[in-house]
Amino acid sequence: MSGAPATGGRRVAVRTRSAVAALVAAAVLGLVTGRFVLPAPPGDDAHPAGRSAPATTPASASASPTGTPDASGAPGAPGPVTTANLLDPLAFRPEVATSRIHVTDRYGDGDYANPACTGEKTLVQTLGGPGAHFRGLMTSPRTDPSDPTWAADLVDQVAREVAAEAPSPSLAEGFAERLLQEQVSCQQQPPGHWVYGRTTTVRFAPDVTASWMGLFEGLLNTTGRAPEVEEPCGGVAVLRSGSHYGVLDVHACLGTAAMDRVVRTALSRL
Repeated sequence: MSGAPATGGRRVAVRTRSAVAALVAAAVLGLVTGRFVLPAPPGDDAHPAGRSAPATTPASASASPTGTPDASGAPGAPGPVTTANLLDPLAFRPEVATSRIHVTDRYGDGDYANPACTGEKTLVQTLGGPGAHFRGLMTSPRTDPSDPTWAADLVDQVAREVAAEAPSPSLAEGFAERLLQEQVSCQQQPPGHWVYGRTTTVRFAPDVTASWMGLFEGLLNTTGRAPEVEEPCGGVAVLRSGSHYGVLDVHACLGTAAMDRVVRTALSRL
């Protein structure tokens, strides 16, 4: 990708990021069938509703569905969020070779794709609650010592997803709206700074929706807004399915069609 934004950070030469993380990760166990796995807490996959201590969970071994659910008005996903609700490497095929993607999971608090243009905070600082499931997908087994869901070298980051459940569908809707509004504020930035494009909405049912925005590098921002005739290079999505909600931050340089496909897959799993 050519050109650098006005400020540096988590997305190399594109997006401002901080290295904020509230957790110190467990030691890496190694590569297992192409997946980078962390040890599971006792009795997990789903965390207790009142749990606030950070922990780690194993990466889900199940394959991501390639289709999308029927938009017939079926209710959103019930029950607690688990790692089975998160994206796996198949979602990024063919743009990124599945065999190259390593996955790390943890449970707790941390930054969630809220960039500096909105004021960087952790998910708990923004919404409260005990924490969320975090998943990093990257093309290298080397991870950031402060947070294993970030690649040590950010050029290796494919995506990062955060997902949690609210006490009720109405609260999940409110959380998703608040998270989306944070991202929308990055749709207008000074020329030369990276910027998000227009919001695209995906709806499978009244309470199963996603809103995503493509990311455009600073060289393409000549007016303070994203250009309409250019393709994005990755982007961000806010997801909601019943009482589940989450944020998907795509660092791989995906265009409009690929972003839409990945967001739909993430929503179908959530």
